[in-house]
Amino acid sequence: MNFQLKTSNYVAERLKQLHASTNLTPNILARLAIALSLKQEGIPDIPRSESNGRDFNRNTLTGEHDYLYRALMAQHANREVSDEEFFPGLFNAHLERGIRLLSGEYQHAGNYDKFILNLLHQSM
Repeated sequence: MNFQLKTSNYVAERLKQLHASTNLTPNILARLAIALSLKQEGIPDIPRSESNGRDFNRNTLTGEHDYLYRALMAQHANREVSDEEFFPGLFNAHLERGIRLLSGEYQHAGNYDKFILNLLHQSM
């Protein structure tokens, strides 16, 4: 069982930028990114770890809802997902795709208030 995830450089930079712009912590931003990715069709490609990426502990990202995240990804994939496949691989793949979507949402919104309102409207 793996408890460490290393993001790509791109994800690390976007998390840093979004944190500075929104004041939301990187783990909250990562969870929002995962939610956006799970709304998309298809399973994203699993990215390669990079030396300058950001390290995350599994518990920091999934916390007490670890089983829920795994179940959501299994439902999205429409098949059983092993723990080894789920974290860090599949989780990181959804994080990579989701952070691109989240970053685009923030750029489109232009400010924190509109960003949050747009995310709330998408969830309905």
